[in-house]
Amino acid sequence: MTAADISQRLAAKNAERSQHLLSFEGKRHYSLEYAGFPSVLGAQMNVNAAYRAPGLKKLTIVSESGSKLILNHALHRLLQSEEESSEDDSNRNAVAVTPENYQFSLRGCDAESGRDLYVMDVQPLRENKFLYRGTIWVDALDFAVVRIEAEPAKSPSLWTKRSKIYHQYGKIGDFYLPTFNQTVTETRFGGRAVLTIRYDSYKLNSSGGKWIAEN
Repeated sequence: MTAADISQRLAAKNAERSQHLLSFEGKRHYSLEYAGFPSVLGAQMNVNAAYRAPGLKKLTIVSESGSKLILNHALHRLLQSEEESSEDDSNRNAVAVTPENYQFSLRGCDAESGRDLYVMDVQPLRENKFLYRGTIWVDALDFAVVRIEAEPAKSPSLWTKRSKIYHQYGKIGDFYLPTFNQTVTETRFGGRAVLTIRYDSYKLNSSGGKWIAEN
């Protein structure tokens, strides 16, 4: 298949899965560690996440610990930004992995856990801090992204020098949802921040009327 064929099938299958996923609940575990000027700081946060179609998210903090500076000015804002962006259809469409937002080129093929994957390089068609440039791994049977290694198309902050993004997705029932995200950021003051998000305990409700649980 060509890169155009794969990207079109990917967009179509993502849209199809989105139509059938009515809601889900899950748990997230956030950790942000910063080393640099003026000191070494860290914070952790446990969050309950709820999704309702077509894209509404509700993120509820269950517990938190560590630096109040990181909690108030980084992790809390991260949750708020995700909730607000999920409320707008135009926001979701603007960052979807589609030919309208990215240029795709096929690098080759790979295999992981017995499944064939397409390896594709992606370039954003415009500068947007929620888009990225890098490499994606696409399941060759389900046409779903299972891994991303990239950097933001636009720096999210004036204080950011460089960011690297690592995302992994797992199959739960017929759907692919995040299982692990990590962003490594270098600041202009020589500091380094590592944000890690782990996802588990998914419970899904699809249009087929079946609840699917994954612990």
